[in-house]
Amino acid sequence: MSATAVYLQEACLQHRYIRTRDTSHIVERPERLRAVNVGLAAAVARLEEVAPPASASGPKTTAPAEEDADELTKALGKLQLTAPSRTPFTTRAPVSINHSEASVDILNHPAVKFVHGDIERDVYLETLRSWARDSQDKVNKGESEIPEGYSQGDLYMCPGSLDAIQGALGTVCEAVDSVLRGTSAASPEQAQQPSQAFVAVRPPGHHCGEDTPSGFCFVNNVAVGAAHAHLAHNINRVVIFDIDLHHGNGTQAIAWGINEETYRKKLEAEHGAPAGKPGLQVFYGSLHDILSYPCEDGKAELIQAASVSIHGPHGQHIENIHLQPYTSETEFWEKLYPERYLRLLDRAREFIESTGGVRDDTLVFISCGFDANEHEYPSMSRHQRKVPVSFYHRFARDARAFAQKYAGGRLVSVLEGGYSDRALTSGAMAHLAGLVDTGDIGVDEQWWSLDNLRALETATKKRRGGRPSQTIPPEPWLARTVEIFASIDSSHTVPAASRAPIPPSTRTLRERKPPSTASASTSSAKASPATSPGKRGKAKNAQERRRGEAPASSSSSSDSDLTDITSGSASQEDGEGEAAPKKLPRVILKLGPAPNA
Repeated sequence: MSATAVYLQEACLQHRYIRTRDTSHIVERPERLRAVNVGLAAAVARLEEVAPPASASGPKTTAPAEEDADELTKALGKLQLTAPSRTPFTTRAPVSINHSEASVDILNHPAVKFVHGDIERDVYLETLRSWARDSQDKVNKGESEIPEGYSQGDLYMCPGSLDAIQGALGTVCEAVDSVLRGTSAASPEQAQQPSQAFVAVRPPGHHCGEDTPSGFCFVNNVAVGAAHAHLAHNINRVVIFDIDLHHGNGTQAIAWGINEETYRKKLEAEHGAPAGKPGLQVFYGSLHDILSYPCEDGKAELIQAASVSIHGPHGQHIENIHLQPYTSETEFWEKLYPERYLRLLDRAREFIESTGGVRDDTLVFISCGFDANEHEYPSMSRHQRKVPVSFYHRFARDARAFAQKYAGGRLVSVLEGGYSDRALTSGAMAHLAGLVDTGDIGVDEQWWSLDNLRALETATKKRRGGRPSQTIPPEPWLARTVEIFASIDSSHTVPAASRAPIPPSTRTLRERKPPSTASASTSSAKASPATSPGKRGKAKNAQERRRGEAPASSSSSSDSDLTDITSGSASQEDGEGEAAPKKLPRVILKLGPAPNA
């Protein structure tokens, strides 16, 4: 069995929101990658339980020794969230974890320019670089780093954003290189390369068109990966399955443009023009909620684009399927999944058959968002278009089988959306298990049951000072998860982003005279913590929070109530919550009768 490769990129943690310290309304944060890593670690721990012995055929790595209760406690102690380095990762599961250091220069990389460049000058890419470069200065001046005309809620940048974007693109291209080397098998070394990969990077990409950043996306990671496969490896057909809650309007627009250009060259060749290198053909299939972003505001062109189904005419191969509510998992698995959602794979088969059948120039991508997960924030899934966690396992398994039949096993899955910790953790766990699952290794969908997810959250909950999450030895798979997580996660190593400095005060202190005893007592009575000038605003906000109202200064966005399921509110998680002033109790001393002389 070939290994499934997981690619992580530490540079992605540098993309942060710097306008204010209040990030309660920012649902797309680099910390979300920590939840993904928890899910990946849990999947590996579970897969180790069902993996064949190390002596059997297949990839051989160091297997974990049997652990008694004392060793389980020691394993928990390895979860040092403030440790500057990682312990080596070894496993007997058919999974490899790769900490990528790849990066691309967006102004000079052929695939990036293929997707986001211009014929005469790369205006958008130059603009993107300047936004990141000038972001801190803009924020320091009280301005937004994102120009007017763009969504201020969905888009943000900081000086490290360019490194994150370039690192994410480089990691996707590295995964593509690895998968294509592994399936070509030109040498024994290449034969050990994976045939499928999962790339856990942020910011996401599927809402970004050629020069239109939106929905947290600044470049289109999957589209650039497809272009890289075409330019560097002669891949001429790409299948993209987009399973994010939201329609990948950017990816569809890019795919449309690529297909249009390839179709034009085909027509010209048919009329006598010299035939050059075969153009890239893209099938784009999306499963999404038509009521959510980017269609939520009812814009006709966005709704129409998210509902297109065209196969062949004008060289286009697009399929959009709308998520539907369901009343039970039985209804989902017996009706919706086989009869409606698997049409994505049926349409992709038609694309393969209509463009020459099975050939050695095909690659499959999954734009893998976890925000349709049943455990996503209620405000994100407010239209009740959800999927069970096991969808991410079964769809990955079905897409893997599709890739085996039509693309030589070549499959690259790239992280898109997903915002609650539980949605990301359970989705990543199920998805990785699906990429590995060949149907005969004993994957159990109870691995991500609600009880197991709660136990996992307790075992891996982030604590100040890097203390172990619990002292009682857990089940062996939990202890192993903690150990693996400690060896792969880097979220604790990134320093907090700098914020806009507090401007110097122009006020001066007036000369004060020592108060009299009477006035001093009066002043102290008036200057209570709840009413003193320095505390009045905080006290008011605390009262409003107790009433369930948002403070006047907070965002009115519908996402402002999004909080981490496993670690309380976002403000508490970030250490930014303001506690209400403590009211000191009034103590009355009563003297008894004087003692007898």
